[in-house]
Amino acid sequence: MTKSQQAQAPDGAARAKSPVAARRNQVTRRAILDAAWDLTLEVGYPRVSIDAIAARAGAGKQTIYRWWPSKGAVLLDALLSLSETAAEGDHADADGTIDLPDTGDLAADLRTVLRATVAELNDPRLSDPMRALTAEMLRDPDLAAAFRERLDIPLREAKLRRLRSAQNIGQLRPDADLEVAIDLIWGPLQHRWLFGTAPLTEQYADAVVATALAGVGGPP
Repeated sequence: MTKSQQAQAPDGAARAKSPVAARRNQVTRRAILDAAWDLTLEVGYPRVSIDAIAARAGAGKQTIYRWWPSKGAVLLDALLSLSETAAEGDHADADGTIDLPDTGDLAADLRTVLRATVAELNDPRLSDPMRALTAEMLRDPDLAAAFRERLDIPLREAKLRRLRSAQNIGQLRPDADLEVAIDLIWGPLQHRWLFGTAPLTEQYADAVVATALAGVGGPP
């Protein structure tokens, strides 16, 4: 082997190993996310630690800190991974953009979406970690900013696109403020879920849609 070949050999070996390393990283990352989610369900978020996540996942503590700055950031990524999995079988474009159903009937589409939201918020496997994240974001501005950028803003943009589509065909008033309309439609469910003021039901979701559209809807 020439000196040139000897010099190139380590790079070639590294390239050969890189797909294996990438797969190993994916497996480790998935194990960490699952561990964070499951521990939150089992013992509650306040009792979850990076040490516990590492032990459950069979990963090094330093590996977790290399990828995430805090346990809240790990839990946020776990939530996002669940959202991405759901989106793959739902209304996702090729580039991963999420769109709400658009059958041409805004009221029916909103009832479908809000009923699905009710089901998610009533599922303890989703609701409990989401409550933990909500509380943690009040203490961690970086986590709150990441949540807004990676989940809240994309979802809000999807809602805005759906309402704008309805507005363009006369199902919403031309002067309706769509940003406010989003809050009118989705805000009541979030309030009832967060504060537990009353049961969160499909009937309530349907009533929210009817009431909101009575205010911002176009002519019958």
